[in-house]
Amino acid sequence: MRGVRFRGTSPGATDRPPLSGLGKGGPEVDLLGSDFRIAGGGGRRYDLLVMHLSKRRDFLKGSAALGTGYWLGTTPEVRAASPNEKLNVACIGVGGRGGANVGGVSGENIVAMCDVDEQRAGKNLTKFPKAKVYQDFRKMLDEMDKSIDAVVISTPDHTHFHPARQAMLMGKHVYCEKPLAHSAWECRELTKIAKKMNVATQLGNQRHANPGMRRTVEAVRSGMIGAIKEVYAFQGGGRGMPAMPTEFPPVPAHLSWDLWLGPAKVRPYSPAYCPYNWRFWWDFGTGETGNWGCHTLDIPYWAMNLTHPVRVGLDQDPGPDGIDPQRTPKSMQTRLEFAAEGRRGALKLHWWHGGPKKEVFKKYDAKESLVLFIGEKGTISAGFGGYTARMFDGSEPVVPAETIPASPGFHKEWINACKGGPRSTCDFVEYSGALAEGVLLANTAFRAGGGFDWDAQAFKASGNPKVDAFLREEYREGWKV
Repeated sequence: MRGVRFRGTSPGATDRPPLSGLGKGGPEVDLLGSDFRIAGGGGRRYDLLVMHLSKRRDFLKGSAALGTGYWLGTTPEVRAASPNEKLNVACIGVGGRGGANVGGVSGENIVAMCDVDEQRAGKNLTKFPKAKVYQDFRKMLDEMDKSIDAVVISTPDHTHFHPARQAMLMGKHVYCEKPLAHSAWECRELTKIAKKMNVATQLGNQRHANPGMRRTVEAVRSGMIGAIKEVYAFQGGGRGMPAMPTEFPPVPAHLSWDLWLGPAKVRPYSPAYCPYNWRFWWDFGTGETGNWGCHTLDIPYWAMNLTHPVRVGLDQDPGPDGIDPQRTPKSMQTRLEFAAEGRRGALKLHWWHGGPKKEVFKKYDAKESLVLFIGEKGTISAGFGGYTARMFDGSEPVVPAETIPASPGFHKEWINACKGGPRSTCDFVEYSGALAEGVLLANTAFRAGGGFDWDAQAFKASGNPKVDAFLREEYREGWKV
C-alpha cells in the first residue's frame, strides 16, 4: 500500500499569532472549499470588559438562594487580569481527572477547592494551603464571589451545567471537562450564556493541542484527497450496561451523597454509581460515546469546519430490547448528517462505539485508526498523533505546509484568554459548544430508537416523537433553572 504517514512535529520557537485567526484566509481552507467559520462565528479577538474588584456587586441574595439553586444577581461585567497578573482560580471537582486540571492551572492563584468526596479528592484538597475548602460550589461562589476570577469544573457529567451556568452568570471564566454538559439543551444554554457574558471558556478537549491534530487538519483542508463526502469515527471497547446494584450500604462519611446527586433524581447510595461507574448510568453520565466523543469527533469537526447537523440517525437499529432506560450501551452506531456549506458538499459523519471497524478500513485499503476521511481521490486515516494518507491512483500524497501554530499548552490557552488574549481553541461559543451538542444528539437518537431531522436554529427535532424526552432533563426541586 503506497501512502505517507505524517505525525505532528514539536512546537516551534516562532511567535504564536492569535488563535482566533486559525484557518482564516489560508490556502488550505480554500482548497477544502469553505471558510473557517465556527459556531458563534467571527473568530474575533476576545475583548473582555475590565473592571476593578472594588466595583463588583454581591450577586447571591443570602443562603436561601443557595438552597434553591438559583442565582439572583444582576448582570456583572467581566474582570480580565492583565497578562502579568495571576488569576484567582476556584476548582470544582479535584479528584481523578480534576487533579490533572488542577495541575494545569497551578501556576495561577488557587483560592478555593470544592469537592463532595473527600476521599476521591485526596491530597488535592489540601495541596494549596491558602485555598479555602468547600463541598457545595454554590456556597463557595456566594462567599468568595469577589475573590474568584475563573472556575475549573471537573465533576461527573450531570453536575457540569449548574456550576458552569452560575459561574458564567457571575462573570467568571470557565474551563469545563468534556462533554461540556449532560444534554444537548444544556450544551446550547451554556454556549448562549458564554456568548452573552463574554467570558473566556475552554472545553476539556486537551488532545486538541496535539501537534498531530494540526497536521491532520492541514492535510484535510489542503484538498489532498479531494472533496470529502463521508467520514467514519470510532470508539473501541465494550464498556456499558453495568450490573444492576445489589448493595446499598450507608453513605460513607467522606461523601456528601445529596450534593453528589445534585440535580439528578434521588436514589439510594451505591458503590455501583460512585465514584466512577456513574459514567454508564444515563441519570449521571453519557456513556462511552460522551466520554470519548468530544475527543474523537474533534478531529473531523475541526478539519471540516462542522457546526450543527441537519439530521441525526442510526446506522444500526438497536431494537427495543437493545435500549436500556437506565444504563448506557456497550455499542451503538450513529450518524450525523451535515448540509452543504460554502464549497463543501453534504457530509455524513458516522460515529460508532463498536461495530465493524476493521471491515470499513479494509474496504478502502486504509490504515486502521480512529477516524477515516473518504475523499474522491483517496483516504486519510487519523488519530490524535497524526495521519496516514493513501491516494486511490497510487501516487504520493502532497503534504501541505504547516500553517496552524503550535498551542502554548491547552490550559495556557484558556489562561491567556482569561487575561484578555485571543480565544482558546475549544471556546464554547466559537467551537466546542456545537461539537458537544452533536455528540449528545447522537446519544439522543440512540435513546429515542431512531433518527430525526434537526433544526439547530430553532433547537427543534422532527420526525421522531420520542426525541424531546431526551433533549432536556428534569431537575429535582432545589435545582430547577
